[in-house]
Amino acid sequence: MAVKKLNKDKVKEALQELTKFRLIAPAKSDEVVVFKQISDPEEAFLDYGNSTVPPKKVVFPQTETLFRFQRGNPELREKNVEEEGTTVIFGLRPCDARAMSIVDRLFSWDFEDPYYLKRRQLTTLVGLACVEPPSVNCFCTSLGGSPFGTEGLDVLLVDMGDHYLVRALTEKGEKLQETLSAYLEEAPAGEEKEAEEMASRAEGKIARSINTEGIPEKLPTLWEHELWKKVSAACLGCGICTFLCPTCHCFDIQDELEEMGEGRRARMWDSCMFSEYTLHASGHNPRPTRRERTRNRISHKYSYYPKRFEVIACVGCGRCINLCPVNIDILEILEQVVDAS
Repeated sequence: MAVKKLNKDKVKEALQELTKFRLIAPAKSDEVVVFKQISDPEEAFLDYGNSTVPPKKVVFPQTETLFRFQRGNPELREKNVEEEGTTVIFGLRPCDARAMSIVDRLFSWDFEDPYYLKRRQLTTLVGLACVEPPSVNCFCTSLGGSPFGTEGLDVLLVDMGDHYLVRALTEKGEKLQETLSAYLEEAPAGEEKEAEEMASRAEGKIARSINTEGIPEKLPTLWEHELWKKVSAACLGCGICTFLCPTCHCFDIQDELEEMGEGRRARMWDSCMFSEYTLHASGHNPRPTRRERTRNRISHKYSYYPKRFEVIACVGCGRCINLCPVNIDILEILEQVVDAS
């Protein structure tokens, strides 16, 4: 597909053009970067490492109303995702796009989730390649990813200094290129090869790694192993590792009664690291302590998910390491899994 260039002095004009859609871009909020809907291109902040909260919240909102109801009225008023319109997520990292493609498998598995899948259908992903690792704890290359990875993306941008190399990867991406055609120019000769060399250098800068071979098969054999007590000892059960993970997808559904007999059924993120997550109505809890919950978190990502969907549910973004308040490190846990006997 055609490769174009977008001069950096044209980025704001290009973003203004995209505000005809629901435009989501990285923006600074106090000291952190978040993905949010913007109407003013000045809000966009592309010179960032990675966002604190992954952009998964755009297609899988932290809280959403599925339908509304009125006491005594059998008619349900279901949410129409199409009313949100066409969405462009601009400037997300390749690991976050790959995470969406991994989670797609779950939401289209035994039951097709209409809310998630419709948003995915209406969303175009414009990725920003990682010329430098966003974090010292990135390990995407251990999991089949790459700083210049294209899985899940519709367009990939590569920062070439004074301009971005723009490569459409899908039909959605080609349509977006057409939308921005007034701001794009032909890419200079030889820049595709230069970008390939940059990709190779970027992969070489990823400092941390784990050999995942054999881990999915080994984890079930360690069910009662003492390592789970050891690695979970410091855990606070705060759920940061799951809420900020781009592939975690656990949710709860609740009916909430509001004023005048009006109510809603809502879906909101949940976490397998919370004791209430597996608490039965009888009072029994099959995961009563953080030992069992830590074991489940690691086993789900690195054993259960690959067994079901043939891909590990982790993209090596490093958020769970960077933001854990007690410095629990998933790579150190996996190393202990590898060494356990």
